[in-house]
Amino acid sequence: HVTPERLLLPGPVLQVALGTRHGVLLVEGGQVYSFGQLTWRQSQVLELAKPILESALGGQRVVAVAAGSFHSGAVTEDGGVHMWGDNASGQCGLSGLSTVPNPTPVALVDADSTPPQTVPVLELACGEQHTLALSAQREVWAWGSGSQLGLNVAVFPVWKPQKVEHLAGRYVLQVACGASHSLALVRCLGPQDIHRPPVDKCRQCNQLLYTMTDKEDHVIISDGHYCPLGVELTENEGVLEAPDSAFANGALTASDSAPSAQSGVGVVLGVKSSAYPDEQTVQDYLRKLLEIHRLHTCLCFRQRLTFKALPDASEGGLASSSPSSTLNSLVASCASAVGERVASTYEALSLKKMMTYLPSGVGRSRGPAGLKGVVGDNTTERVRLEDSMHAKKSSSTGDIREEEAEGLRRRLSLPGLLSQVSPRLLRKACRPRMRAVVLTPLGGSIPKAQEVFPTLQTEVWSWGHGEHGQLGHGDSLARLQPLCIKSLNSKEVVRVVAGAYHSLALTAQSQVFSWGSNIFGQLGHMESPSTVPRLAKVREPPPGIRVWDISAGERHTLLLADGDCFRPIIYYSGQQVKEEAKESHVKNIFIFVFQLGYVSNVFAGGQCCVALSDMNVMGFIASLHELASAERKFYCKLCNIKTQIIRPLLDSALGQAATGLLHTLVGRFSLLCHLTGQHAASLTANLRRVRDVNSLLVLDHASIFLDSYNEYCSAVGNFQVMGGFHTLTKPSLDFFGKSPELLKRLSECSEENPTMADLLVVLFYLPTRHLHEYGRLLLKLATCFEVCSNDYQKLQDSCSKFEALALNLKRKMKDADYTFHFWKSFPGKMTDSLRKPHRRLICESSNKALTLQNAGRFSVNWFIVFNDSLVHAQFSTHHVFPLATLWVEPIPEEITCLHGLKVIAPEETFTLLASSPMEKTKWLRSINQSVDQALSGGAQDNVSGGSGHKPEPPISRTASHTFYKDGRLKEATYEGRWLAGKPDGSGVLKWPDGRIYTGAFKNGLEDGFGEFVAPNKTLHKNDQYLGHWKDGKMHGLGTYRYASGEVYDGSFQDGMRHGHGMLRSGKLNTSSPSVFIGQWLQDKKTGYGVFDDITKGEKYMGMWQDHLRLGTGVVVTQFGLYYEGAFKDNKMMGTGILLSEDDTMYEGEFSDDWTLNGKGTLTMANSDYLEGSFNGEWGSGLKVTGSYFKPHLFDTDKDKTRAVKLGCLCVCAEDKWRAVFEECWSRLGCEAAGRGENWKAWENIAVALTTSRQHIADSPETLSLSHSRTLESLEGIPKHVGPITMERHHTIHLYLLMACDTPLHPLGRLVETLVAVYRMTYVGVGANRRLLPQAVNEIKSYLNRQEGANSSALLLPVLLPRLYPPLFTLYALEKEKEDDVYWECVLRLNKQPDLALLAFLGVQQKFWPVSFPVSMAVLSSTKDPCFASAVETLQQISTTFTPSDKLQVIQLTFEEITKEVQSLLKQDFLWSMDDLFPVFLYVVLRARIRNLGSEVSLIEDLMDPCVQHGEHGIMFTTLKVSRTHLRIKLNPVSG
Repeated sequence: HVTPERLLLPGPVLQVALGTRHGVLLVEGGQVYSFGQLTWRQSQVLELAKPILESALGGQRVVAVAAGSFHSGAVTEDGGVHMWGDNASGQCGLSGLSTVPNPTPVALVDADSTPPQTVPVLELACGEQHTLALSAQREVWAWGSGSQLGLNVAVFPVWKPQKVEHLAGRYVLQVACGASHSLALVRCLGPQDIHRPPVDKCRQCNQLLYTMTDKEDHVIISDGHYCPLGVELTENEGVLEAPDSAFANGALTASDSAPSAQSGVGVVLGVKSSAYPDEQTVQDYLRKLLEIHRLHTCLCFRQRLTFKALPDASEGGLASSSPSSTLNSLVASCASAVGERVASTYEALSLKKMMTYLPSGVGRSRGPAGLKGVVGDNTTERVRLEDSMHAKKSSSTGDIREEEAEGLRRRLSLPGLLSQVSPRLLRKACRPRMRAVVLTPLGGSIPKAQEVFPTLQTEVWSWGHGEHGQLGHGDSLARLQPLCIKSLNSKEVVRVVAGAYHSLALTAQSQVFSWGSNIFGQLGHMESPSTVPRLAKVREPPPGIRVWDISAGERHTLLLADGDCFRPIIYYSGQQVKEEAKESHVKNIFIFVFQLGYVSNVFAGGQCCVALSDMNVMGFIASLHELASAERKFYCKLCNIKTQIIRPLLDSALGQAATGLLHTLVGRFSLLCHLTGQHAASLTANLRRVRDVNSLLVLDHASIFLDSYNEYCSAVGNFQVMGGFHTLTKPSLDFFGKSPELLKRLSECSEENPTMADLLVVLFYLPTRHLHEYGRLLLKLATCFEVCSNDYQKLQDSCSKFEALALNLKRKMKDADYTFHFWKSFPGKMTDSLRKPHRRLICESSNKALTLQNAGRFSVNWFIVFNDSLVHAQFSTHHVFPLATLWVEPIPEEITCLHGLKVIAPEETFTLLASSPMEKTKWLRSINQSVDQALSGGAQDNVSGGSGHKPEPPISRTASHTFYKDGRLKEATYEGRWLAGKPDGSGVLKWPDGRIYTGAFKNGLEDGFGEFVAPNKTLHKNDQYLGHWKDGKMHGLGTYRYASGEVYDGSFQDGMRHGHGMLRSGKLNTSSPSVFIGQWLQDKKTGYGVFDDITKGEKYMGMWQDHLRLGTGVVVTQFGLYYEGAFKDNKMMGTGILLSEDDTMYEGEFSDDWTLNGKGTLTMANSDYLEGSFNGEWGSGLKVTGSYFKPHLFDTDKDKTRAVKLGCLCVCAEDKWRAVFEECWSRLGCEAAGRGENWKAWENIAVALTTSRQHIADSPETLSLSHSRTLESLEGIPKHVGPITMERHHTIHLYLLMACDTPLHPLGRLVETLVAVYRMTYVGVGANRRLLPQAVNEIKSYLNRQEGANSSALLLPVLLPRLYPPLFTLYALEKEKEDDVYWECVLRLNKQPDLALLAFLGVQQKFWPVSFPVSMAVLSSTKDPCFASAVETLQQISTTFTPSDKLQVIQLTFEEITKEVQSLLKQDFLWSMDDLFPVFLYVVLRARIRNLGSEVSLIEDLMDPCVQHGEHGIMFTTLKVSRTHLRIKLNPVSG
């Protein structure tokens, strides 16, 4: 053997790539060196003695290199590709050059994107005539020549890199190139690949990749499509060698079978309409299965004759159209029918093809003589069959049942196989349909948290030349497009490599599968060749070898493995190079080479081998190797347990409960196993690449490991507690016998004669021991770093976590065992109801250590503390108290002289007596610790339960309880906060009949803010209340939505509507036909209220009693009718006044709504009137008995006596909305206005604001950010004691503005309610001009009821803007006629130019803003704006609300007039009314204020009386006189 030589370079080597006679080295820092025969270089020296630097890559940081037979490639840090070497076949991707002497950039351009973009590359793979690139998008690109490109092209070479479209939409993990074939490792499609475009049709032949066939009682789904374009023409025959899958129906047509019959072949099968073999065929297959070797030999012979005869019989026919392909499909179908693995059957049958294809050049030239040795080698066939069966049995899969389930649920896409079998035929066969129990993690899906780990769910795809079987599809056909090797689908392949004519796949279970050429034994087994992947065998040392890196050269294979020792071992298989340089054709299968230190990678290529060994500084590399080796060993161990132990036990006939627990346990085991496999693959990749502690996933994602082990241990404990392992004893004995050596070996049990149940317990708890191994190895790694470093701390912390979990799980194991033995001694009847999988025993009082106080003499009381409940057992009955709602308090011994414990439950309170102080302390500690752990959900399980002082559990906690005692809460379930046995805090209470309360509780009752929903069975809808509660009843503000559609929004007391509230009633299509807002008393309308009957178009404003109108009130209608007077029994009854829109008025007696009955006076609009007795309904004809009076034209005294003042028979303003003010005083802690303490009011305001802010914190979406800031600013109290200065006035004013701006402040709630009732009264039908005096008085009453200094000045600016729209509407209606006359005059006079108007109004010329000679022509044409600033100022009177603001506008108008005149006269000027009035009249005209009369009336009614005689009063009088003058004096109609 050639002795390995050490190669010295400027830096550590990161990667090596070997070609046929050259190699490439990647050195740390991104430098690339080449060595060997570099024939493409323009230098005299063809073979270099030492590596030389590729200087053309200077300035580029290379991250990966690759080497083909005679060319090389490099990938830079930015994803760029550089190629150099032989380019005769386009393998360097550079057109026009036969060789590329130096590294040259090659661009991968995605032409499909707009604009075209350069694709970054992750890695390269080079073959003899082609190159593959794996892009950052995990797509494969190819260039060069040959079918190994996988491209749909007809012309070679392909100079420009092109995407392999057949792999589009798949996530490619790795690519590898042989001399003339390609491999790709692809992640199985999963949820993470949904965003990728689906590929449903073949991109070559445009046929469906997946087909469905609908049968009588099932549907066949097949993914066995194979493109006919994927078959190459051979040089010798010139005919198309099609795969057997062309005959997917399992039978030949008549034309296909004819050539075979003519050639003398005696095997002819009839054509069947069904794709399934019938029962007789299956039985024949079973009978002949033992003779399969002889059948293979015959088939081989006939196949040979068929291929020889075909070119003559039908030129250009399909070479494989022989009966053997049909029989092959039939045999494969039968194999599926009896549950056998189709792949192994096909492996045995595939020998016929290799005997035909491989020696084509020799066998055909020799004729029949060449067949003798091929056909007669029965030993080779037997070895192949046994080896294929052994490979099937020894291969460990990710799913224990996947081998059986796969044959039943999907089609294996090996050519020529049809594995779907009729379910009816399956039932008739000797073997029933297998139950597919999927044991991949969580039913095949990996938790999202584990997506950071390498995937194990992979597929291997191959394409290119297949004459040596290197594609692994069971034949020697070439493939022009990638095809999945289905037999490797469940093998968890993590790495693929390709030699010149053979291929290798490394699995996560450290197994190596090989296929292809095996002339020199490079496949690691004796089969020659192998067209399907077979398990390679390492002969020496014993089978404890675990392979973790592989590489393949031209005729040899290199493995890197670890055995019992974690130091890596190198194995070699293939051609041996002797010292005399003569090739040996002896098959050498995996010879143990030697150990070269801590090797991290092996590389093979051509006839060379390279191993990279790391320096073991501070033992760091050794520790990394030990950690990775231990994880690989542990994963293999788990896989063996899963396949050899768990798989047989799943068929056990257990009870339903035990079966469910077993499946849960096995699912957790599979999840843990899968996680371990992923971690092992990650550690291996870490060794091969970075060798950095920061890339260890066990550090950054320790929680995934801890959770998986915790959940798994819980599943084992649950199964043990329920007696699952004892239930498995009989099935285990049936499977493993009375001397289960396999169980002992796998469980590593050290006992001499353990029971089967104990063996199973030890076996299933075995994975938890690995936690100590994690802790040990992480601590060992930590010792390689400085104690003060971050890496040391990180490793130390992780080590502590694993060790703590190991101790915790050990305690949980003891708890499960303790509980299991307890149930064996517990009475059977109660065991059935109390025994739960998750329940663990803490302590019990069978030794009479705890008794019930005041218990009967002969009573039996047994107390048992579990991890979730306290059980009180008596004879055959028991009561369960959940720990989450259990409070235990020690009773002082000084009081009772007894060792007592007071136990409080939601509906029970009792006292327990301990036998001694020690027992009392023990039970108190045990119960409190159990309660605390139950409340924390087991989060504090790591705390030892036996020692150490444990703090008492919180007296306030969150828990759930269903009430069982009679009462209001019987059978109701409460979930929420508790305090000492009673609901207290936020929670949800649900009754069985559908009632639900969600909100606050206090002392066991609903108290605070909450929502209540109660179903209405009659209307099939819900009643809903949202508001405040007190002592279990609705109390305070709230909104109640009735199932009938009514909505009440207001105050409640003792569960009834009481106080101020609004009720909306709606039926049919109308959302709200009637609305009542007013006072309620004991759930009835009582007091003042407004009722808007939208259906009738009437609005009532008056007094109520028990839902009826009673007392004085006012009614207005949409037709303009106005009534005020007395009501009785909900009717207009008694004295009243009725006015119509045309001012016709009746004053007298009423007996019903709008019904006159009795004495009265009817006054016409023209002042004529009738006096007498009236009878009848208004508007439908009146019967009158009386006198008619027509007043004299000049009888003014009579007119005065007939005038009736409205408002005398209605509710006075001070009596309206009493409940609104009373509720405000109540919130402030006052009996009435001015009767209360200031400090108490401020205290109540603070409480209200704090409560509101707390409520907002629970539901922040209910309040805006501005409101939140307002609440913060209201926390300060303005200075209000002492004399009121302007500064204090301003501060108080600002506070009132903010307080009234939020309904959470008592004043804000008051203002909001007053605005609501005011608008409710005077909007809509209430917009009646007769109501103006009442509307004005109502506002004044609001101010008068707010006692205090300057209440009008402070509150009116806050209140009036909110009430302005309805109030001003009433003013406009009242002054409509006057304002129309005024407006007509304004429009007429405004048509005149400025100077003409000034002259018309009598303004002295000295006040005119321009000087010119008086001339009518000039007067009529001048239109310069005069007093423009004063006009604009006066127009602002319509944009203000309060009288004071409007008066301020008037004052500013006068000031603007004065300024303009002073600037005109250029001297101080003192106005006289004679001079001022015409000028002001001009400004009023030009201001064009539409409703000036309404503005004037509003100011006059609401202005502060103290300013009437001051400057503001005079100015206001001037404005009022101006309006009157325009309306009367300057109006020709009025004149």
